[in-house]
Amino acid sequence: MSDITRLHSGPRMSQAVIHNGTVYLAGQVAAPGESVTAQTKAALAQVEALLDEAGSDKSKLLSAVIWLESMDDFAEMNAVWDAWVDPANPPARACGEARLATPDYRFEIIVTAAL
Repeated sequence: MSDITRLHSGPRMSQAVIHNGTVYLAGQVAAPGESVTAQTKAALAQVEALLDEAGSDKSKLLSAVIWLESMDDFAEMNAVWDAWVDPANPPARACGEARLATPDYRFEIIVTAAL
């Protein structure tokens, strides 16, 4: 049986779970109330930090699911995403509009990566 490693665990969730060569991140958000650009940049920085701690990096992303408070922010978010993502190794990606935990959150991302 493979070991399971959990990073930054609390009673409800872990920020990252590593199992069988794969890293699963919890949804990452930034400070509420900021612009979608600022929230996207901050959340992607958190993704990078968690992947680094797990022993991975953004070049090993397998999939990304992005939730926007409004699809009106799609182009603005994509400008940040396109500058951040490894163009030689883009993940499978989905993006949709959803009501997030608070209306002040405009961006949330969930990623899965290989070690």
